[in-house]
Amino acid sequence: MTRPTSRDVARAAGVSQATVSLVLGGKWPGRVSERTAGLVRDAAAELGYRPNLAARNLRLGSTRTALLVVPALTNEFFARVYTGAARVAAEHGFGVVLYPSPDGTGPARDPFASARAALDGVIASSMAADALEAIGGAALPLVMLDSDPAAGGARAHVNLAMADGMHQVVAHLEGLGHRRFLHLASAVRSWTFDVRAAALTAALGPGSTVRTVRSPLDVQAARGALEAALGPAEGHRGDRPTAVICDDDILAAGACKAARRLGLRVPEDLSVTGFDDLALATAVEPELTTVHLPAEQVGEHGMTALLAVLDGREWTAPDLPVGLVVRGSTAPPPGP
Repeated sequence: MTRPTSRDVARAAGVSQATVSLVLGGKWPGRVSERTAGLVRDAAAELGYRPNLAARNLRLGSTRTALLVVPALTNEFFARVYTGAARVAAEHGFGVVLYPSPDGTGPARDPFASARAALDGVIASSMAADALEAIGGAALPLVMLDSDPAAGGARAHVNLAMADGMHQVVAHLEGLGHRRFLHLASAVRSWTFDVRAAALTAALGPGSTVRTVRSPLDVQAARGALEAALGPAEGHRGDRPTAVICDDDILAAGACKAARRLGLRVPEDLSVTGFDDLALATAVEPELTTVHLPAEQVGEHGMTALLAVLDGREWTAPDLPVGLVVRGSTAPPPGP
């Protein structure tokens, strides 16, 4: 059976080969109508047409490959980011290569003989920024995720409304009557966690106080950190925090384990909140009050931004909205 060509697609859709090239190459917005683009895609699907990417890449000097740099694949959030990025990439004939930093946040070994020759661009989480040095891709178009928009180097930024998420957490807890907080913060130094810490402090109302304890992003480490902070000596004091605000759901799971080991009930004696809304949030008991982050949208916007940059277009967008999901781990503080 003869493999269909772009000419066959053009004939079936009633358009020129140039139009087929624009649509299937992802360069049609602003040049071809949505209706015409749909006709081309439908014709290509019906004919089973697949562009010869190897020949096209050789001709254009492009690999149509993006690198997604993340701290670790064990974190569900970044798996979802990849899903969103890969979905948009596939729609434009791109592939996405994952590059996790082996120790979570530090530099990793360069997997490419030449990043410039192997890649068209990079999408990177700010938590894995150190890994960018290892790939030697400084000259590549770069889109940063969840990072300081004032920092140089990136051609575009995709951010979440992290500060607003923390404001929602504080408003919820203070609305329940809490005034004494403990912030179980990530030990990873990153812009995104700095934003959460600053937002927490700024959101506190009159009479509210917060103490910060840091922990690695690990359930057992978080459990140990909170046990030390709320140990027996602390537990008999009247100023013990009544709510623990955690930088992510993994830390929150550790906080819940610590509470049980200390004989504290969640939420009757101690309210706990998380951040991310991972599957873990509904696996623990009670289920976790947490801030939902639209991870797949982060990946989609990241890839869309990179495609815009590669096409020579400016890309800007407001921060992606986040929302508090109230579940069973929060309640009014215990009485005197």
